[in-house]
Amino acid sequence: MTWGSARAFACGASAAALLCAALAAPRLAAQTQPRLPWIGYLANEPGPDTSATLRARLAERGWVEGQTVKISHRYAQGKVELFPGHADELARLGVDVIVATSAPAIEAARRATRTIPIVMATTDDPVATGLVASLARPGGNLTGVTLAAPGLARHRLELLNELAPGAARIAVIWNPTNPSNAAELRETEAAARARGLSLVAVPLSADSERRAALDAITSARAGGLLVLADVLTIARRAELVTFTARRQIAAVYPLPEFVDAGGLAAYGPSWSDAFGHVAAAVDRILRGGTPASLAVERSTRVELHISLRAARALKLPVSPALLSRAQRVVQ
Repeated sequence: MTWGSARAFACGASAAALLCAALAAPRLAAQTQPRLPWIGYLANEPGPDTSATLRARLAERGWVEGQTVKISHRYAQGKVELFPGHADELARLGVDVIVATSAPAIEAARRATRTIPIVMATTDDPVATGLVASLARPGGNLTGVTLAAPGLARHRLELLNELAPGAARIAVIWNPTNPSNAAELRETEAAARARGLSLVAVPLSADSERRAALDAITSARAGGLLVLADVLTIARRAELVTFTARRQIAAVYPLPEFVDAGGLAAYGPSWSDAFGHVAAAVDRILRGGTPASLAVERSTRVELHISLRAARALKLPVSPALLSRAQRVVQ
């Protein structure tokens, strides 16, 4: 081989090596790039006080979506029958933790996995519903936060009585299959008796019962309405708000989402506060903690939301004293 041909061979070999190295570089980078921790988020719908708060609180702890953590969102949009399929999919993906909100989402996650940690946010009492053995020692793969608080049902009745003192007959929409709703109904009935008010319990346990429930409220000639927190009432809040506006019924709701939809007033726990607790639990799990060792927290912050726009439409005066107690007033 001549010197020129040897040099050409060497140059060709060097070029081939460089080409091979260039082709192999992306594969090596992919192999050495660390896997991001993965959160599955299972809920009825996105919301500024829920999913957005979760991302913000996680970011404060160093878990930035797309940079240091990956989040996969699955929503049922009012169709509770979609939760099991969504939960199974998140389990198959191999996420590191599932955040589940509402009883159907939590139950679907529990059925989908007994090993992946689940962090719940629920308006129900998780001990009464059998989700955990106790708040202090939940056991299993489930922990999180509960927004259930004793006394809220009584306070909502008092608020409705203050907003609409002329409403002597009050309807209550509740889900008979929801143990927390059953406890709230008993508390509301006791408060109504103490105030000399007539209470009409209206069951709503399935989407197909919505029309019958609204007809029952109309037939009862209720002047006021209390709506208990349940995945079905939350999903159908726009329909409930429209109904009360059309029938000129003063209503008090359990969560601010109802006021966002045009409702009169809501008195209940703060989702943003609750999701601060959720983020803290997720952070501890991603850093090696186990759900069984993390106590279920209680979200103790309670907020009053009032819509003056809805009050004007119902021709209800709202006292300055009541407005001063509200965390938010919708003009």
